Amino acid sequence: MSAGQLTFEWPADPNMTRARFLQAPSNAAALAAVDAWPDWPSAKLIICGEAGLGKSHLAHIWARRAQAVRATPDHLPQDVGASVVVEDLHSLTHLAAPARHAAERALFHLHNRVLENGHSLLLTGRGRPDTWGVALPDLASRLTATPLVQLGPPEDSLLSGLLVKLFADRQLRVTPELIAWLVKRMDRSGSAAGEVVERLDAEALRAGKNVSRTLAISVFGG
Repeated sequence: MSAGQLTFEWPADPNMTRARFLQAPSNAAALAAVDAWPDWPSAKLIICGEAGLGKSHLAHIWARRAQAVRATPDHLPQDVGASVVVEDLHSLTHLAAPARHAAERALFHLHNRVLENGHSLLLTGRGRPDTWGVALPDLASRLTATPLVQLGPPEDSLLSGLLVKLFADRQLRVTPELIAWLVKRMDRSGSAAGEVVERLDAEALRAGKNVSRTLAISVFGG
């Protein structure tokens, strides 16, 4: 391995397997696209959507199958001898101008090297690529030419499953009645689900109580 190559270990997280992915109509196209690898006509794919809807989970699934190098816009591998997944491309907009320009140039060259070497490239980010603030014309054109699948707004069934999973990740047992109560009142997004679970967990610890509908009412109101 070259000294310039950056790789990350993918932990054996049982919550990030293909079997544990919460399937729903809103993510069916993205899951089908990941499952279609290695038969990607252009050897690359963009998955976009709002926070908490499964982009990272899909990236884990694909990376395991493709034995891919993991990267982010501010930590890109210099030498590539494998497929690559670059997550959180929306974070380009948060970089200062010099760092953003350098990251865009590095991503452009990474894109070309990966494909020239006969490997595949998966990119993920919040929102569509035209909201990522890419200023480098050559990179913008590569992104425009990349097949894209978008995660849609979550259905009740997906929000319910996501809440159950997030509570289980914290070793918290909850009732179906609580899940149904929360789904009817929370903002309809994956990030909102994470915030709801975090607040209830924190309040339960503070009050020394179990997570329940009564506790939820005290936190969020009736």
